[in-house]
Amino acid sequence: MDSMNTLPVPPYVELGVHSLSGLLWTLLLLFLWHCYRMGSDLPIPGHAHAGKLKSGSRRSIMSRGGSFAGTKCSARSKLLRSDQITPFISMETEEDEGQGQGYLTPVLSHALFPAQASAEVKKLYAALQEYAKRYSWVGMGRIHKSLREQVHLNDHSAIQKPHLFFLPDVPSVPFFPRDAHRHDIEVLEANYSVILAEFKAVYQRGIDSKLGWTCVGPKGQAVFSLYSAGVSVAGNCRSCPCTYRTLLSLRTFISSNSLGSAGFWLLGPGATLGSSYGPTNTRLRCHLGLQTPSLCELVVGGEPQCWSEGHCLLVDDSFLHTVSHKGSPDSGPRVILSVDLWHPNVAAAERQALDFMFSPDL
Repeated sequence: MDSMNTLPVPPYVELGVHSLSGLLWTLLLLFLWHCYRMGSDLPIPGHAHAGKLKSGSRRSIMSRGGSFAGTKCSARSKLLRSDQITPFISMETEEDEGQGQGYLTPVLSHALFPAQASAEVKKLYAALQEYAKRYSWVGMGRIHKSLREQVHLNDHSAIQKPHLFFLPDVPSVPFFPRDAHRHDIEVLEANYSVILAEFKAVYQRGIDSKLGWTCVGPKGQAVFSLYSAGVSVAGNCRSCPCTYRTLLSLRTFISSNSLGSAGFWLLGPGATLGSSYGPTNTRLRCHLGLQTPSLCELVVGGEPQCWSEGHCLLVDDSFLHTVSHKGSPDSGPRVILSVDLWHPNVAAAERQALDFMFSPDL
């Protein structure tokens, strides 16, 4: 046994041990070099364009003197300090026509709001900034542009001129097809008979302010509001529980801001409501016909339409519109349930911001 331990190691075994050792060292060096290169390409934390430096840019950083590692650390620390001063903010940056500025550039550059803007518009602008501070500027491009250009509302064409708030780049026509709000229209029409019965019950009690009615003019013009400027009228909703529940089941009913209302509208025989504009193009008014005598007409943007009992009309009332009832005195009032719905081209983020800006509490 002892003689075996003293035998010399054959040359080929010794050569194999040295080769294996060399291979392991080579693999270790390659692994370390790979880790080093991967580390040099890691994105700089907090930088908006991290990891996108071109090779030419990397070479320019290396050539500014000092060792490779020292120069790279110096450049990285400078970028980090720069990010701490001007943090990256994710937002839309569509450009204003002819000005070469993003929608939100004035907010970040502290540019002055137009001096000729009204106090109401400045209040809305402050509300938008507060909303963005709480949530995000993402999706606020059109609203921001609208408020800065609100002073030019009077320059709009005579056919469409909302007097309170105009959202740009919203496709508009006087009357919208049913498909724009098919679900809500079908819900209202399916509940027509119940809604009509509840209207008749409150109508037969008499038209009196003490009973929830608001008289808006002569010749039988009156409103029984269920929602007024984004606030439910509790007593009237209790008088019409099925109609109230129907409103709550709608997907696009504007129930949380002062741009939205719902209620029964009466127009007596011989009455005509003169040409007027609605306050905004961000909504559509849905008219469900309850009682529609002959010779009742709605003209919006120069296009005439007649109501039909049990059916809905979708109207953009930011267009110039008139309403008339030229029926006989004994034909009774024209009655509709009017419900304000969101314009289908107003995005969800914009709806949330407008709810905040036009909150009844503000």
